[in-house]
Amino acid sequence: MTQVYDHGGGVRSLQVPIPDNPLGHTLVYVVDTDRGPVLIDTGWDDPASWDTLAEGLTACGTSPEEIHGVVITHHHPDHHGLSGRVREASGAWIAMHEADGAIVRRARSTRPERWLTYMSAKLEAAGAPEDHLAPLRAARPRSVPGLAPALPDREIVPGELLALPGRRLRAIWTPGHTPGHVCLHLEEAHPGRLPGHGRLFSGDHLLPEITPHIGLYEDPDDATVTDPLGDYLDSLERVGRLAPAEVLPAHQHAFTDAASRVRELLTHHEDRLTGLLTLLTEPLTPWQLAERMEWNRPWAQIRYGSRNIAVSEAEAHLRRLVKLGRAEAVAGSEPVTYVAV
Repeated sequence: MTQVYDHGGGVRSLQVPIPDNPLGHTLVYVVDTDRGPVLIDTGWDDPASWDTLAEGLTACGTSPEEIHGVVITHHHPDHHGLSGRVREASGAWIAMHEADGAIVRRARSTRPERWLTYMSAKLEAAGAPEDHLAPLRAARPRSVPGLAPALPDREIVPGELLALPGRRLRAIWTPGHTPGHVCLHLEEAHPGRLPGHGRLFSGDHLLPEITPHIGLYEDPDDATVTDPLGDYLDSLERVGRLAPAEVLPAHQHAFTDAASRVRELLTHHEDRLTGLLTLLTEPLTPWQLAERMEWNRPWAQIRYGSRNIAVSEAEAHLRRLVKLGRAEAVAGSEPVTYVAV
């Protein structure tokens, strides 16, 4: 049976499974409105996940066919994957921040061989060894599941109330985990009368026990150097100032005292940046730095695809250190190496 939890005040959550993923599930929220139920995120595009979502909606007294709209916190497939199928069933609108909408459009329009070439070049520039690059270079171009997600038809505008009749749900732009990640502030009294200002649907931005991945999402045709970790830390501070009574995240469980969790994450990242400076007493490529960073398992046990994600996170941290003037690229190095200053 689908696990459904009633958070009160016309808000319920469903545990929609993520296949072969240690996270286990995505918490999809069902928010009652005067025009019908609205979903916050939808879950992974998988038959078992769809069945779980449909069963959960039935347990809530509704169905996929009755969904009025879908609000996406960010474009990742465990959040946006089933949006298209929900729209097919109900005609629901799909809302997303423009920055993540651009990533969705790029994913749908870019040929698989273009992605393979781009990824190979990025990893080579980061110092990846030949045995890691070889499978990418030898891969046969093919369509990849999850790279044709549904196009949103509404834009989430930061600071504005979403068009949810009978509810006050305000968009808070919180880039970092993705460029267009949004949290959603339900500006209504907490049904359990907890002290604070409403409730916050936090997506992956603020989780009770997990530190969200901070990586790079770049347009192959755009040379802009972004600072996603800096964006994330700034976003964290904005969310902390909201002081919601309760946080309703996309994974794990609801929790209170958002300000305390924000402080923990800010401290974690400052400690990590300081630790990286110790590693950077010698010049290192982003790949070499990723090999030496502390992950949830030894580098030798990290799977191929996860190593790509780890290198992306290492590079995001390097960019932050360079922007702060605490590290710099070594002139003339190829692949480029970085050193503490």
